[in-house]
Amino acid sequence: MLDLAGHLHEWIEEGREFAVATVVAVGGSAPRPPGAALAVSADGTAIGSVSGGCVEGAVYDLCLQALQDGRTRVERFGYSDEDAFAVGLTCGGTIDIMIAPYGADRTAQAAALSAALSVAAHGEPVALARVVHGPAGLLGRAVLVRPDGAHEGGLGGHPDLDRTVIAQARALLDAGRTGTVEVSEDGSQCPGGLTLLVESAVPPPRMIVFGAIDFAAALVRAGKFLGYHVTVCDARPVFATRVRFPDADEIVVDWPHRYLASTDTDGRTVLCVLTHDAKFDIPLLTEALRLPVAYVGAMGSRRTHEDRNRRLREAGVSDRELARLRSPIGLDLGARTPEETALSIAAEIVAARHGGTGRPLTGSETPIHRDERVAGQLPQPV
Repeated sequence: MLDLAGHLHEWIEEGREFAVATVVAVGGSAPRPPGAALAVSADGTAIGSVSGGCVEGAVYDLCLQALQDGRTRVERFGYSDEDAFAVGLTCGGTIDIMIAPYGADRTAQAAALSAALSVAAHGEPVALARVVHGPAGLLGRAVLVRPDGAHEGGLGGHPDLDRTVIAQARALLDAGRTGTVEVSEDGSQCPGGLTLLVESAVPPPRMIVFGAIDFAAALVRAGKFLGYHVTVCDARPVFATRVRFPDADEIVVDWPHRYLASTDTDGRTVLCVLTHDAKFDIPLLTEALRLPVAYVGAMGSRRTHEDRNRRLREAGVSDRELARLRSPIGLDLGARTPEETALSIAAEIVAARHGGTGRPLTGSETPIHRDERVAGQLPQPV
């Protein structure tokens, strides 16, 4: 739902009533993950998506129905349902979707939702926890949680439960993840009571590209396409220019290792070293391989890779640290052009992020969609 924060915040500011359908659980193969949403305003305008087209017609109708009767409900769609083909769900998966109406009321519940949408729309980190399975009286109840633990809303006079939910939501927000959490109604974290979907809205993850070369320009475009905030860093001012990198969010002229030591990184950051020059690579990679980032890759031939590994060991990099290095960078696509090479690097980053193998899906029996989020079972809809 928070992926539509900008639009929904505008609707609230305009006083428009709307209903939101949110994917709250998936099983098997499904095109959209938990948190994906479709919103329908009272005039019939629709934004977002919950299934890549599979069940959207039926979900649209359910949103209109929720606007009429004011009721929050959870519906399941799956290939095994007798009406699966009628609504177009033929991918073999199962999805639970919560449909909730939102009017112009001023309840604490509506205030928490409105605040969460406003915070997310302004690009600030926030988590929104909503009950998606449990007693009818709690279904759809929401808590807004900020990184420092400040919160708005609640689950209706259940302080122990609120504290548990806030702690779990903060943990997911810190990791920038969306997932489900199961708690009992007394606030202990155990299954069988309530299931909450926690959606995290965080600033885009960082991609830092070191080396202002032609391959870097193509990688910047790929990084922006994947949703990264992309920085290009090079010590040579004649090459690190806005003219050469019009798509970059930032262009930094500095020695790469010095910039990396001074800038903010986190567990979602990806570092792509394209400098291909030992005087830059060795101090930079020595710093990079000791940071808790998501990905460190370095360009170079296999001969360059072997020489670089030797130099890094001489610089004090351990075998364990060295094992984190993706080099030569990218997947084996037979890439030759800068654009093809950027695709190869981007594909490896995606595979590393989601636990993919990089092998063709044809003939493979591994799951197409991997769920690295907090695991949530598929309780029966209420």
